[in-house]
Amino acid sequence: MTREDRPPRRSGPVTGRGSAAWARLALLALAAGVLVPLVAAGLRSVLWVLLGMAGLALAAVGLWWALAHAGTVRMVGSVLCVVAPLAVLALYAAGGMLAPAALSLGLWALAVSAARAAVAPERAGAGHAPAPPPRRPWALMNPRSGGGKVERFRLVERARSAGVRVVVLGTGHQDVAGLAEDAVREGADLLAVAGGDGTQALVAEVASRHDLPFMVVPAGTRNHFALDLGLDREDPAKALDALTDGVELRVDLGFAADRVFVNNASFGTYAAVVGDPAYREEKRQTTLRMLPGLLSGPQASRLRMRADGTRADGLQALLVSNNPYRRAADAARPGRRERLDSGRLGVLGVRVEGAVRAAGLARGPRAAGLLRLTAGEVVVEADTPTVPAGVDGEHVLLPVPVVCRIAPGALRVRVPRGRGGTRWGGAAPDWPRVTRLALGRRAAAQGAARGGD
Repeated sequence: MTREDRPPRRSGPVTGRGSAAWARLALLALAAGVLVPLVAAGLRSVLWVLLGMAGLALAAVGLWWALAHAGTVRMVGSVLCVVAPLAVLALYAAGGMLAPAALSLGLWALAVSAARAAVAPERAGAGHAPAPPPRRPWALMNPRSGGGKVERFRLVERARSAGVRVVVLGTGHQDVAGLAEDAVREGADLLAVAGGDGTQALVAEVASRHDLPFMVVPAGTRNHFALDLGLDREDPAKALDALTDGVELRVDLGFAADRVFVNNASFGTYAAVVGDPAYREEKRQTTLRMLPGLLSGPQASRLRMRADGTRADGLQALLVSNNPYRRAADAARPGRRERLDSGRLGVLGVRVEGAVRAAGLARGPRAAGLLRLTAGEVVVEADTPTVPAGVDGEHVLLPVPVVCRIAPGALRVRVPRGRGGTRWGGAAPDWPRVTRLALGRRAAAQGAARGGD
């Protein structure tokens, strides 16, 4: 049986012990959030809600004009983005609805937070037995990542004092995967990376191939993978505690063709922007310069996608992620993943063909221009022999069609046992289950059992 044929090993309980108190608070806050505007304005509250949605739609139109056009149209769009929401706020204030609307939004936010707390599982790794310390750990460190975090937190010295053989990346191109392979041949029994997500993915693929534990030291700029593992990105040195007091998790790995990604692979507009040589030095200017042509000009991406039984075409941007994101705003900042061991790819597609479709984005996840689903395999197609892709932020050209897949439980990750961090392993708020929890233990237990099937 090969590694990919093995069933995925879960890194923690899929269904945690729900809290009836949190569930009751969630339902109360949700009900209060609905009642506040009704008490303040009666049935007229519906009109105020429609007014707010109209303001969001106008702001979305302005954003489309600002991104997809240049010159005067871009200026008008930029003004509309600001004026539309300010006008709505002014009307709310004049009608005495600003305070009730703010209170209602706050109560809804509280309801969502309480619902997640009610069904949250135990922290990933909380029930795991301590992993034995490695005998010959090896780490690759990039001193340029994260504005010099390696030097600022003295990661090289701290790692070496813990018995780690450290290789520091120099200037110029270096074969990261080759360095990791050399370490394995020389007897390394743990591979670690202090750098960005792109470097982590390259070494993670080597660790996965040799079934060795992998350790993340969040020394990059964003380190989304470390964030979703619950690691402290503000103090990357804490990750070294996993060497002596760690637990091991099994997480999934994503593949775009033969390229591994720990976070996501993006295609279309965002990938084209990232591929511009000027992007690294002038991100904002480069993005504004390129977007009109990429969104509405002759260079506009038109991707086709097949995900299990779903087909879509005319996509301008497509994001395929290693496990689905809880929410997604754009390809550059897609949000958070609730778990890293579901064995499913997340798919987010965007198709906006004009101001009317842009206005529809105000509907949020149900907007016609947004495609969001999960799949075991995603095939990306285009009318060109190759397609630009951003694989964990690294620009590559991949031959079409690009087959994206996920390898469940392919990576052994060593993390500190006592880390703070966030919880992952659960799902977004399940309101039927929250209701069962609030009504009583027996119904909650039955709901939890059904959720774990």
